[in-house]
Amino acid sequence: MWDERYSASGYAYGTEPNEFLVEEHGRLPEKGRILCLAEGEGRNAVYLARQGFWPVAVDQSAVGLEKAKKLAELHDVGLKTFQADLATYTHGKNCWDGVVSIFAHLPSEARAFVHEQVRAGLRPGGVFLLEAYRPAQLEAPGTGGPSDADMLPTLEELRAQFEGFTELLGREITRTVDEGEYHSGESAVVQFAVRKPDPKMN
Repeated sequence: MWDERYSASGYAYGTEPNEFLVEEHGRLPEKGRILCLAEGEGRNAVYLARQGFWPVAVDQSAVGLEKAKKLAELHDVGLKTFQADLATYTHGKNCWDGVVSIFAHLPSEARAFVHEQVRAGLRPGGVFLLEAYRPAQLEAPGTGGPSDADMLPTLEELRAQFEGFTELLGREITRTVDEGEYHSGESAVVQFAVRKPDPKMN
């Protein structure tokens, strides 16, 4: 499905970065190594590279990642890509300064696994940034996101899965999303940012 979507001419979600990421990327450790989940055609990872970070884009679609490389070349920045299924992809231990999840929707069981990997993969002091559609988005059909409530996280769920981390931002809001053909209109989203505890910072 994703290969088919990304095979079309142009970029399915546009080439501009996600608005939440633009507003909040300053929370990420400066010039850090950042893992971008379900990165697709690369708009967010390329933006981070342009800001001086070292992003790695992971996605299950080889077609999308090829377009991500082309977008990086267009902006004259480096971008590493890795093809993997997030439901089974392990992030390593204490190796990422930041992890970014922008509209990376998965069934709840897979989502819990991914967030376990985020917890393990972040270095002490590392930051996780997430924006996703939440269940209320089902009341706004046609503006974006899955039609299955199980794939839409809540703030309560995210807080439980990152218990022990320092919450930097947590809110459920409705905002206008304008990201290409598939994300367009008033949208119910959850925005979340947490930092992994670092004993050296205490």
